[in-house]
Amino acid sequence: MRILSGITSSGECHIGNYFGAMRQHVRLQGEGEAIYFIADYHSMTVVRDAAERRRLVREVALDYLACGLDPARAILYRQSDLPEVCELTWILGSVTPMGLLERSHAYKDKVAQGLPVDHGLFAYPVLMAADILIYGSDIVPVGQDQKQHLEMARDMAQRFNHVYGVEVFRLPEPHILEGVAVVPGTDGRKMSKSYDNTIRMFWPQKQLRKAIMGIVTDSTPVESPKKTDTTLFQLWSLFATPDEREEMFERARAGGLGYGEVKKDLLARLLDTFGPMRARREELAKRPDDTEDVLADGARRARALGAPVVAAAREAAGLGPAR
Repeated sequence: MRILSGITSSGECHIGNYFGAMRQHVRLQGEGEAIYFIADYHSMTVVRDAAERRRLVREVALDYLACGLDPARAILYRQSDLPEVCELTWILGSVTPMGLLERSHAYKDKVAQGLPVDHGLFAYPVLMAADILIYGSDIVPVGQDQKQHLEMARDMAQRFNHVYGVEVFRLPEPHILEGVAVVPGTDGRKMSKSYDNTIRMFWPQKQLRKAIMGIVTDSTPVESPKKTDTTLFQLWSLFATPDEREEMFERARAGGLGYGEVKKDLLARLLDTFGPMRARREELAKRPDDTEDVLADGARRARALGAPVVAAAREAAGLGPAR
């Protein structure tokens, strides 16, 4: 079973990335042939500074390795090290209806917000489809809110196969990541780099404390009962067992539990959970060449898997001399 997923290097990874994807990616590397890429092509719609883009790629790579991704069991590579994906993007784009792209949630959200939209954002789903289809992936781990991207990739694959009468592209199936739907940010909205409401796994303790103490709460007195479907309790629940959640929620409903106590406990749990990973990351950061070697080797292995698919697409479309 071939597994494919990626993460955009448009900012530093946060606990939303970890609970929403990275943790599951690490687990899945033991269940099949796992391929993970750091999407620096995708980041070009957001990041406009070359040095910052390269820095963010290194940060994401370090985070993945610190969280337990094993280069001996999974492929980790930088997206731009495989320019073949851009060729495949054009090949797929040539058979992709405009209407399909106009229905993209990300595109429609930007338009609704009145934000400027460029071709990169509009064609984003085609590049994503190329990322997915280039390896003949069997499954793609996605959150429920990302399922549309995979459905669009399947539509493009089917259209290409139909237009050229050759079954070049395999239709991958979604693997819906269970456990966490949407991780809230410190302001209650979805945790996102673009909202500046994130909690970074590997921030210094002082910065982590500031972020957690800044989580928005209401003015309910300590002695009064409290609702448990709030941002603070949702974040705290990520680090608690079912029994611990039930006990804490009962205390909240009964009254006498202060938000400050919950925040302090959340900080302690966060530091404890990511402590061993933090130590690994600090050691990895001392050897930057090792991380670059992991990405280069990952690109070599990924190219070996993707080259036959690109060659088949070129042959089907009549690109280059006949074989």
